[in-house]
Amino acid sequence: MFAFVFITPVVIYVLHLGPKPSIITSAALLLVGNWIRYGGASSSDGGKFGVVMFGQILTGLAQPFVLAAPARFSDIWFTDRGRVGATALTTLANPFGAALGQLINPFWVSQPGDVSKMVLYVSIISSICCIPSFFIPAAPPTPVAPSSETPKLSLRESARILFGHLEFWILFIPFSIFVGCFNSISSLLAQIMQPYGYTYDEAGIAGAVLIVVGLVASAIFSPLVGRTRAYLTTIRIAVPVIGLCYLIFIWMPPTHDAGGLAGPYVVLAILGAASFSLMPVTLEFMVELTHPISPAVTSTVALSGGQLLGGVFIIISGALKAGEDANPPLNMQNALVFQAVIAMVAIAPPLCLGLFGRGEKVELKRVRSDERVTTTDTNTTTEAGV
Repeated sequence: MFAFVFITPVVIYVLHLGPKPSIITSAALLLVGNWIRYGGASSSDGGKFGVVMFGQILTGLAQPFVLAAPARFSDIWFTDRGRVGATALTTLANPFGAALGQLINPFWVSQPGDVSKMVLYVSIISSICCIPSFFIPAAPPTPVAPSSETPKLSLRESARILFGHLEFWILFIPFSIFVGCFNSISSLLAQIMQPYGYTYDEAGIAGAVLIVVGLVASAIFSPLVGRTRAYLTTIRIAVPVIGLCYLIFIWMPPTHDAGGLAGPYVVLAILGAASFSLMPVTLEFMVELTHPISPAVTSTVALSGGQLLGGVFIIISGALKAGEDANPPLNMQNALVFQAVIAMVAIAPPLCLGLFGRGEKVELKRVRSDERVTTTDTNTTTEAGV
């Protein structure tokens, strides 16, 4: 998570040039990092930890270049009716791939000696997936919309405008908090549930419910939001739902003996659906509000904030973990309370968007620019015909 923050300035610069350079950078780092990691893991003297870690660092640095690319990619390749769906599909590929990795990798390892084989299999699969990245066209043959060819502001000018852009901060801070909370709870779910009698497999299924339901919900709702342009309505619905889910989940793990699995699974399913649906909508809404600032800037900064807070929240949650003398031992109720308080506080700012005489500040600038150009072209054609 902290690697994302560390590499953010470079990601913004490369992605500002276009999605293809960013995707190629990610592919190159993955190719090199995975094979270096395999070389360290398969060493004849039992493996070289330093080499493995260096390869792991390279693969970690590769992720931000592709994770932040969807909004920039959809800006060039899709119209306003398809951008949210395209951003959702490509953004959510990351957690889907992580879930597949957690599911498949254990089947390849039954003893310590199998780890190098697993790393080899991962290296081969990632290499096959990376090769097409070098052949992706940089842009469509013809612009899909007028905004796709609108010159983006320079990085310095973008930073100056964003610093004083109130609506961006109203979105950015809660978005970072919710992404951070999600990263924290998904990473610590087993430690949260096991003290109350849940098995490791049951905690794993809870994590799968969180992710799979979220992926399905986002795949369904994101295209609808794109077609209806109901960005603000979606945010105003999803944000309170997410906050309430974190609040209610405080009391879910202790229900194991009385209620079994139903309580945690239902709350996590709703949390996953709301969280995954919110992410692409918020990223695209930020682009709309800040146009013609490049999506490379807004999406990268937003995701970087979420990764930073995710790492911070995990550290804080670990520090709040109860001791051996607690009831039950090593429970993480204090961490759940901490996350719930933070999430509930984050509800208010997005609900204020467009209020207090600032309705024009939430106008979809990119959509309006497309409509103005289209209207002008239509009028010109009509006058020429007359």
